[in-house]
Amino acid sequence: MIQKYRFGTPFATEAVVEEIQISQGKPDYGTVSLEEGFLFSYSMQEEDIVYGLGEANRGINKRGYCYISDCADDPNHTEDKLSLYGAHNFILVSGRETFGLFVDYPGKLTFDIGYDCPDLLTVSCARADLDLYVLEGESPADIVKQFRKMIGRSYIPPKFALGFGQSRWGYKTKEDFVRVAENYRKNHLPIDMIYMDIDYMEEYKDFTVNQEEFGDFSAFVEAMKEKNIRLVPIIDAGVKIEEGYPVYEEGIAQGYFCVREDKTPFTAAVWPGYTHFPDVLNPKARAWFGEKYRFLTDMGIEGFWNDMNEPAIFYTPEGIEEAKGLMKAFLADQETDARWDTTLGEKVTFLQLRGQLEELSNRKKDYEQFYHQVDGKLIRHDQVHNLFGYNMTRAAGEGFAVIDPEKRFLMFSRSSYIGMHRYGGIWMGDNKSWWSHILLNIKMLPSLNMCGFLYIGADLGGFGANTSRDLLLRWLALGVFTPLMRNHAAIGTREQECYQFGNMDDFRHILGVRYRLIPYLYSELMKAALEDELYFRPLAFDYPEDKMAAQVEDQLLLGRECMIAPVYTQNAAGRYVYLPERMKFIKFLPDGTMFEEVLEKGHHYVEIALNEVPLFIRGGKCIPVADAAECVEALDMGTVKLLGFAGTSYRMYDDDGVHKDYENPGNWKILEMSKSR
Repeated sequence: MIQKYRFGTPFATEAVVEEIQISQGKPDYGTVSLEEGFLFSYSMQEEDIVYGLGEANRGINKRGYCYISDCADDPNHTEDKLSLYGAHNFILVSGRETFGLFVDYPGKLTFDIGYDCPDLLTVSCARADLDLYVLEGESPADIVKQFRKMIGRSYIPPKFALGFGQSRWGYKTKEDFVRVAENYRKNHLPIDMIYMDIDYMEEYKDFTVNQEEFGDFSAFVEAMKEKNIRLVPIIDAGVKIEEGYPVYEEGIAQGYFCVREDKTPFTAAVWPGYTHFPDVLNPKARAWFGEKYRFLTDMGIEGFWNDMNEPAIFYTPEGIEEAKGLMKAFLADQETDARWDTTLGEKVTFLQLRGQLEELSNRKKDYEQFYHQVDGKLIRHDQVHNLFGYNMTRAAGEGFAVIDPEKRFLMFSRSSYIGMHRYGGIWMGDNKSWWSHILLNIKMLPSLNMCGFLYIGADLGGFGANTSRDLLLRWLALGVFTPLMRNHAAIGTREQECYQFGNMDDFRHILGVRYRLIPYLYSELMKAALEDELYFRPLAFDYPEDKMAAQVEDQLLLGRECMIAPVYTQNAAGRYVYLPERMKFIKFLPDGTMFEEVLEKGHHYVEIALNEVPLFIRGGKCIPVADAAECVEALDMGTVKLLGFAGTSYRMYDDDGVHKDYENPGNWKILEMSKSR
């Protein structure tokens, strides 16, 4: 059951697609106060678990900390961070009372889940203009299923998007991409995609290609496809201010950019220098921007990733002028006092100046100074901040539906709000080459699924800092199971393509396991999307009476048949696992064979070498696996065999991987495993 309560005059986010009547009275759970903005309060019991919040810091159980929905361009994902790139305002309380809450509010929203007071959950914001949805059901899984149905079908990628992709900020020339492709192919390392970061563009301008470096881009795209490799370019949020640049000139002429209060275009600097932001909350501007993707699809591009769409701001003209004013005042002080660096007061002044310069990016006051034009009204950006990334990706999705209505395009984004899940997936942003970020990756996966995001993954090996061979191998062994499997690194860091680490047999094997599992992973992704289910789940969802299962946060259920338990610590020869039921422990070994052992319910230590991929198959279940291939196109479905417990069956999904013929019963096939095995 879903109840909807309206407070004030909410902005129409279009996160919810089902028509739900507004309820009268008060919610059945907690209390609501409107004395100072909006405040929802609920007294938690000791045994209560709080799930949700999608891309958020810390654990699967969100108790004990504070989280702020305020899409943030922050690459340092340390434990003290309250906001990350996404704003996913859904939580699920599971305990004495079990219910879900979705707070449809596009501005800054705070979830205090036992931080200020250990037993108190509060949700608060400055303005009481929102829709509050309260969901009841038979179980946490049932509530999530209702929520997923309420917000609409999750984005479904083309099948090639389940292949492995290589990326690096710093590939600048055609030769860079050719070199990567050749090294993967000649070393028989499976790959389907190479991502293009900002350097493929002409001066970082959206919907351009650097002709000096790439020449006949259409021919280059086609040549890479002949190697079964798709190029996937980035699109950023800021449109460069430059006379003669068609995207800029059209946007100005049509009034399609975000504006100041006086309706002049708002200016902020990002990679191209000074830019304007497309007003993607305006349907006409959104349609215009979405149509621009045609520039690249007409040249054969079939996938994109949207970035910098919180939107990120490096600085504004006003910020620069303020900093200049402080600098002038500071220098004037130095001229009047030769001892400027010896007194506490003057040192404080210098530190204040340095802090001001460091805080030029993503300033609160800058987000308060520009507006969207929606239905003839000016809407201040900070009041709808969390909708920008969602609607930029929505622009692309709606554009693709015009460009080729029957075709699936690859699309994922950095910033998001619930609702964007219908148009694309997400990657978890600019992580670091830290072991702790493998664990953070694991914990985000089920939370994101609860909020509708299925095509998800992290930058394997870490984006910032320098990876190591063992860290990359362990992270890839987790990435084998995430729908988006991409190795991505920042400019200036150690090169971390899979052929950079000497003996490539281990990398070839782990990537090969990914392709062997695609029949299963693709089937479970499609089931999750088409049936509003979870691809990743916490153990407690399936074992609600098992108190130990509720404590486990480094193991996940995958689909209906499997459990994963990645290794995420340095120099580990294996790890401890908890089995909530009898399972078959599988290890994909580097010689192409498999280790299989049935383990009983309980605690076990399992050895897992760096070049092995572990998997657990639940009792009475089986999964399909195929022979390894070097790209999705080369997968031979005739080699599919079942792995697991004898006498069981599996419902497998397989289609052409391109079109949207999801309801065709011919896409499904029941596979039976021999009873004698």
